[in-house]
Amino acid sequence: MKTLTLIGAGNLGRTLARLWADSGAFHIQDVACRRVDSAKRAVAFIGVGRPCAGMAELASADVFLIAVPDDALVESARQLASSGLVTPNSIVFHCSGSRCASEMTSVVQTGAAVASIHPVRSFARPEEVLKSFPGTYCGTEGDVAALSVLKPAFESIGAVLVPIEARHKMLYHAAAVFASNYLVTVIDMAVQAYAAAGVPRDVALPMLAPLVRNAVENVFLTGSDGGPEAALSGPIARGDMDTVGKQYRALRDWDIETATLYRQLARRTVRLARRRNGN
Repeated sequence: MKTLTLIGAGNLGRTLARLWADSGAFHIQDVACRRVDSAKRAVAFIGVGRPCAGMAELASADVFLIAVPDDALVESARQLASSGLVTPNSIVFHCSGSRCASEMTSVVQTGAAVASIHPVRSFARPEEVLKSFPGTYCGTEGDVAALSVLKPAFESIGAVLVPIEARHKMLYHAAAVFASNYLVTVIDMAVQAYAAAGVPRDVALPMLAPLVRNAVENVFLTGSDGGPEAALSGPIARGDMDTVGKQYRALRDWDIETATLYRQLARRTVRLARRRNGN
């Protein structure tokens, strides 16, 4: 069993470490945070490991997971590389959706194998993730030597691994932002438009709920009944462009920024409708 040291023990890091400890994929060795009390709380959640305050207290390990915020990744990699713990036999990886494995330049220069494996899900509620992680899709890229060790470890906890092109990593991450973050933003715009039409927020949200749920569920149906093309409904899907024009003008009179986004989304929706119709 290979040893794994965790650098940064937020929700993602501590959850993965707990899953691997339970599955036996890795022997969890050190857990390093800037503050030792944070490391102790992480170790208590994981169930094993030695809490450390920073990298100065770390021992050598086979595998290092740098689970820090994206903005701190390069500096954390530099500190790890300068610690003398990383050798050409080491594996260092991160779980960022927007950063490439090769951006850990200092680690790459030591000769260690690097990789990035990004779980496409939220880790906001670690206890829930422990139960529901199996089936989680993970985007993977990096050195073959690193992935040959990490893939079985992720598969042991139920991950579904999807290779991605490192040079298009930012597009890959933007796709997740469209599907998750911007979907929430669009729903918020619908709530505001309802409010402008006299529908209070406490009514607007439950009013929207079946629309949103049905649309999303229909997208993810299997076979020919599923997918964005089949799930599309509304005036553009029906070819009712007169209604679309009236809606745009009403939005423009209310809020020009919202109207501008509506027009841009309408153009993309027209393309989607044409795909559905085989055009």
